[in-house]
Amino acid sequence: MPSSSGTLHVYIEHDGTPWIDRAHVSPDPTPRRPVALEWMAKDSGPRLWLGRPCYAHVAAAEPGCDPLVWTHHRYSAEVVRSMIAALRGFLAAHPFHDVVLVGHSGGGTLAWLMAAQVAETSAVVTVAANLDIDLWARFHGYSLLAGSQNPALMPPLPARIREVHYAGGRDRNVPPAVLESFAAGHPAARIVVISDYDHECCWVARWPQLLTAAIGDPPTAVRSAH
Repeated sequence: MPSSSGTLHVYIEHDGTPWIDRAHVSPDPTPRRPVALEWMAKDSGPRLWLGRPCYAHVAAAEPGCDPLVWTHHRYSAEVVRSMIAALRGFLAAHPFHDVVLVGHSGGGTLAWLMAAQVAETSAVVTVAANLDIDLWARFHGYSLLAGSQNPALMPPLPARIREVHYAGGRDRNVPPAVLESFAAGHPAARIVVISDYDHECCWVARWPQLLTAAIGDPPTAVRSAH
């Protein structure tokens, strides 16, 4: 096995389409637009696109792919363990001593949930992540995601892990108030609101500059909204 070296950026996609409408579960939650994959394409360093259980057009075919996996249990301990196991398999063959977990929307929520359990994690960077899933569900009038873990109710990450969470001031899916609620119990988390961005615009256009600003030295590189 080669000696471990360097930093790996691990990209995690958003929730896609868990539901067709409020009454009908989607048979395939795979995102129509893989935003995190677009970010990864603009990243010049070592990077990995980490899939989510039952996504990538396998929901109907894979054993164990009950619709609960991509609906109420989408941020469950079981989903997190599955993703960590997949990442562990990659790291066993391609060792890196630093891992930066990057996620969009619900992928950011999963990135945060994975961070404390992946010893190599040095930073978590999220964009439009619903880090208080209860407040997010209430905001939309959804039922609470029973079976999922809520980062807002969990202990802070270890101090060694830097975390920067971007929010769009015009985001109607995950408004900044959701991240501010999360930050109330996680004082080390940096919340950066970019006033004229929404849930998808215009994060791709400024990637990887946003990533560099979040994880580059000095840590004060990201300080305020634009």
